[in-house]
Amino acid sequence: MEEMKEVAQILKVLSNENRLMIVCYLIQSPMTVSQLHEKLRNMTQSALSQHLSILKAHKILQSEKNGLSITYDIYDERIKTVIEVLKKNYCSF
Repeated sequence: MEEMKEVAQILKVLSNENRLMIVCYLIQSPMTVSQLHEKLRNMTQSALSQHLSILKAHKILQSEKNGLSITYDIYDERIKTVIEVLKKNYCSF
């Protein structure tokens, strides 16, 4: 039962289209905040940072700081599997 709560929480976090788009880009390769912002031009830097924080807090993403740059990557391989299936069936990029 506890696993179902965890899965439901992850799906709830991913149900936001902006966070889902971020994760879709990150399954391709790790990216810096600047790289993500270039791809998500309609999102402000502030909004992007908020979404990244939420994804990291729920252990969907992990980050690594290199100097002034922060690189984000998928934390759990199971997330990659789920998103790859969704992307294959629904994403056009």
